[in-house]
Amino acid sequence: MTKLYRHFLDGMPLYLVRHYWWAYLWPKAVWFFDHQPIINAILFGQYNKLMSATLERLKQAPLERVLQLTCVYGSLTPNLILHLKSAPLHITDVAPVQLALAQSKATAINELFATRMNAEQLGYRSDSFSTIVLFFLLHEMPHDARRHTLSDSMRTLQVGGSLILTEYGPLPTKHWLYRFPPTRWIITRLEPFLESFWHEDIELLLNELARPFDKGVEVISHRNIFASFYRVTEFRVLGLSKERQGKARRVAQ
Repeated sequence: MTKLYRHFLDGMPLYLVRHYWWAYLWPKAVWFFDHQPIINAILFGQYNKLMSATLERLKQAPLERVLQLTCVYGSLTPNLILHLKSAPLHITDVAPVQLALAQSKATAINELFATRMNAEQLGYRSDSFSTIVLFFLLHEMPHDARRHTLSDSMRTLQVGGSLILTEYGPLPTKHWLYRFPPTRWIITRLEPFLESFWHEDIELLLNELARPFDKGVEVISHRNIFASFYRVTEFRVLGLSKERQGKARRVAQ
């Protein structure tokens, strides 16, 4: 069983293949998981709330050029397309099987621009996008991959743009799913990088990673869901003035 992941390597990140081949790369699993009741059960019945909160933030975000960073199961992608109306949705993923699934959800060929890329090293020009949507991606990455992904997100986002993050909340020490050892064991067993994500200060990390691009971020909206087990946060990208750049560099030193 432990050797099965090797069949899915083919240019994929090793952590993705080793830990998630059974969920994202195996065609039979892709078919199974892309059913609304299944994905809703995985998120403890919160999928619709999480998607609705994400789409609500999209109403306030700049929509000139929007990127969904990696594919997701469920109906998020077609709903993003509907919200963009005349503008196409850009979507990128490292897995061809996931891109094919996303493309099958678009009703017209010009609604979705799908490209195979690793989220850690995007092939887009700097300042390419007005909004990036990250929907349950970061917790599935080891720390270094998470940093690289957020760094390239900051590079490709325009000043004044938005990063909409839908994810697990910070360490949920008071939530019953965490306090009950069997459920905590199951969740962290299936999500081996979640523990490190729980301890990550995303706003602090984004500001650190945005600094080399003379940018920063601020939280303009935050919503806790399922007693703070999940969150939907919108970060606005700021341009750093020369005075603030100098101060930020001195603080970093």
